[in-house]
Amino acid sequence: MLKLNRLLFATAEEVFIDRIEPTMAQRQVLFAAKNDIRDHLRPRIREATIKVLGMDKAVTPRFRTQGSWSYKTCVQPAWNPPQEMDWDFGVYLPVSVWEDGGPPHVMAKLYFKLVEGLLQDLCDDKGWKLYTGKDTCIRVQINAWAHIDIPLYAAPEAQFAQIVEKVALEAAKSMDLREALVANFAEEDFTLQQWEDMVDIMMATRAGEWKQSDPEEVSRWFIDRIEEHTEQLRRVCRYLKAWRDLHWKAGDGPTSVCIMIAVAQTFEAQRGRDDLALEKSARALAIALKGNVHEPAIAEGKEDFNKRLDADGRHEASARAATLASQLQAARLKAAHLAGDAINILRGQLGGRVPDRTDLVEPDSGEDAVRVIGADRVSRPVVNSTSAG
Repeated sequence: MLKLNRLLFATAEEVFIDRIEPTMAQRQVLFAAKNDIRDHLRPRIREATIKVLGMDKAVTPRFRTQGSWSYKTCVQPAWNPPQEMDWDFGVYLPVSVWEDGGPPHVMAKLYFKLVEGLLQDLCDDKGWKLYTGKDTCIRVQINAWAHIDIPLYAAPEAQFAQIVEKVALEAAKSMDLREALVANFAEEDFTLQQWEDMVDIMMATRAGEWKQSDPEEVSRWFIDRIEEHTEQLRRVCRYLKAWRDLHWKAGDGPTSVCIMIAVAQTFEAQRGRDDLALEKSARALAIALKGNVHEPAIAEGKEDFNKRLDADGRHEASARAATLASQLQAARLKAAHLAGDAINILRGQLGGRVPDRTDLVEPDSGEDAVRVIGADRVSRPVVNSTSAG
């Protein structure tokens, strides 16, 4: 038997986890583009809040990184093209008039049209491309391998004011009042707890509707699971996203959020053994992908995170996850002199970014592996009735 952990995760070697993470150069490109969008939109949206959106006073929007960059689970695509890295960057607008169901209905379409027009100007200047086909966000293509999705939100101005005041009070403890007031208007300066205080959030759609939305609900839940199960959970989710990208080149496999939730719900950390944790998670994922995936602590359990896949897609995804689990087990069960064969099995499932290095494979006594497969359910024995005599 073999330990394959160091092929996936090793602090002193460049292995699978390192090869699927975004590079520092890629991070810098995305970060700079996100900041350019923020700096372009902030003063222009503020200027338009009265003239275009019909608000009674000018207000300054806030911005928030969301999605995989918030969860820290972004991975490099297995196929580029057509797969790309993305950065979700929400725009939050304080709204003073809040009716039943959110801001004034007419504002949603105006808001969407306003931001899209402002972004078109920036794209023309930067040589980027604006995509206008998505209903729930605006997409900016910044290069051949990455885009930034920009969903548009509104929240009651009173909630923003309460949070800003809270930030000022906290900042004033360590700096003078003038510096505190300046700090209030730094973008993305709200802490996670302060963003949690924003409870009434509506998302604008291209069709001109407002939809109830809490974009941080999944993030909060997942971060809690990381604290419960250690960073190994985050790594396993990255491994499975890379596996998904490899086997669904067109990007039509299970969503990243579906994978994260299904895995986190049943995760059991395997100390020092990412290979065992991945195998166990793949087995759990195969079961979850057969049906709906709900989480009671998110959206009151009403949202099906596996809704992208139809019946055939679910059957295919479940079968592929089961194959991943069985192949990982087969690789582990190889004899020590067949370490190269074990690596080939892993590369067949996870791709060529798994290092072809037998020196990273170690013998395994089998004690750890016993825990990865749950005990089989045994039927209760039949006991015939007897009589004493």
